[in-house]
Amino acid sequence: MKIRNRLNPSNPCFSFEFFPPKTDEGTANLLKTLEELAPLEPGFVSVTYGAGGSTRDRTVELVTRIKQTTGIEAMAHLTCVGHTREELREVLKRLAAAKIENVLPLRGDPPQGQKAFVPAPGGFRYASELVQFIREEEFTFCLGGACYPEGHVDTASREDDLRNLKAKVDAGLDFLITQLFFDNAFYFDFVERARRAGINVPIVPGIMPITNYEQVQRFTRLCGATVPMRLALQLERVKDQPEAVVQLGVAHATVQCMELLSRGVPGIHFYTLNKSPATRMIVGALRARS
Repeated sequence: MKIRNRLNPSNPCFSFEFFPPKTDEGTANLLKTLEELAPLEPGFVSVTYGAGGSTRDRTVELVTRIKQTTGIEAMAHLTCVGHTREELREVLKRLAAAKIENVLPLRGDPPQGQKAFVPAPGGFRYASELVQFIREEEFTFCLGGACYPEGHVDTASREDDLRNLKAKVDAGLDFLITQLFFDNAFYFDFVERARRAGINVPIVPGIMPITNYEQVQRFTRLCGATVPMRLALQLERVKDQPEAVVQLGVAHATVQCMELLSRGVPGIHFYTLNKSPATRMIVGALRARS
């Protein structure tokens, strides 16, 4: 099923993001995580794509396996990094042949050790170009896209970022998923600005439960997400108590989700880091209150 048909504020869906493991053991653990999440009836799951296409084959194999063996709708990420048009066309053909219906086209991050993004010869510089290519090639995928409530770290201003997003949506996106955020005010402000700019596709908030103090410090540096001062102080007090960090992270994410759902979001996308306990606790609490 195409994801756009599952995004409904009157019946919002929960979805989960995973990355392709590097080993067979990791894959087995991920499939176990999916089994644990299955009772939550995910609207869909997405599988990331390594820098420079480093996990290209594993991404295609994993989304195919998820869809065929679990019955859960799966969406493949696809990036411009390191790929020519011909290579991207072949990946898209493989996904279509595997009956994958949903793709998330992204520019992608530069490979490790490379500071600036450099398009491959014959490739694309922006995600909007990849979206346009997919539409011109007449693939019938439902296309999602990434958006950034606090602005993309490589963009000079939020206004420029919004203009770039409008171009990407106009190229043929069906819905958007936000970068993670810890303050809902950024999401609501972003949606309001997006609507004023003529961006009318569903905008799904992306939530990452904090489960590790050092990890959240690294993530916020990379993506530019702001940790509210009160939450930052609370995390600082318990940073040497792993269980307390998880409890605090789950509680904060649950409150975020409750407010988002009460204000009519079409779904919530969880960044799981391939682990299920925190997400299961949050969704369980949300379902108990519904």
